[in-house]
Amino acid sequence: MLRVTTLNLNGIRSAVAKGLTDWVAQAAPDVLCVQELKAQPDDLAGRLDELAGLRGYVHCAARRGYAGVGIYTRLQPSDVVLGIGVPEFDDEGRWIELRFDTPARRFSIVSVYFPSGSSGEERQQAKFRFLALIEPVLRQLGQQRHALVCGDINIAHTEKDLKNWRGNQKNSGFLPEERAWVSRLLGTGQWVDVYRRLHPDAEGEGYTWWSNRGQAWAKNVGWRIDVHWATPQVAATARRAEVYKAQRFSDHAPLTIEYDWAL
Repeated sequence: MLRVTTLNLNGIRSAVAKGLTDWVAQAAPDVLCVQELKAQPDDLAGRLDELAGLRGYVHCAARRGYAGVGIYTRLQPSDVVLGIGVPEFDDEGRWIELRFDTPARRFSIVSVYFPSGSSGEERQQAKFRFLALIEPVLRQLGQQRHALVCGDINIAHTEKDLKNWRGNQKNSGFLPEERAWVSRLLGTGQWVDVYRRLHPDAEGEGYTWWSNRGQAWAKNVGWRIDVHWATPQVAATARRAEVYKAQRFSDHAPLTIEYDWAL
């Protein structure tokens, strides 16, 4: 059994102050993929380079207090890959891949953080550039390896994936071009949206992010933008998924999925 959690932290130090470490110890994932670290290696060294017994591997943004991704794991990777080879986005710390290869099988787990375009047109154009660049990376990964990609994609794919879909059709995160990109990626059958495979009709119970404005959390006016995407053989082993909402560590909730997949 492989238990994998993904969570956008909105700052790892803030999330830890809100009880993240104790929850990770209790939830006991084998792998914890995190996004939006908002920290540098010197902020983590000796303090947050491990979390509840899991060893951390991180790709921090060049800019302090911004973005960054990581994977905490109790398993020893055979290799660590940082970035996708594009300085514009590698400097923002948006991709880390841990490989768990054996003579018989190649398998990767990725933590990824797609840009948000909600702050204005300049960032939306950056998001479109990222989508164009990451698509061939994902296709190549899926062709060459068994893989599990976890993270915050900042896109709600379908009308089931956010509460107020009618009012968000012109807003970043639910633009027709963004949704079409996800449809194209998943439509080839090379990648599977694992939560949606397990819960094809789920709506509000699957939300993973809530705006801090208004009473979005209290009213469950949320979005499902945190995902596990897996290659088909990995996705077929998924058995149970849970969005944990009993505590709040950030504006996102942890999504945990259990796989009958041995490393």
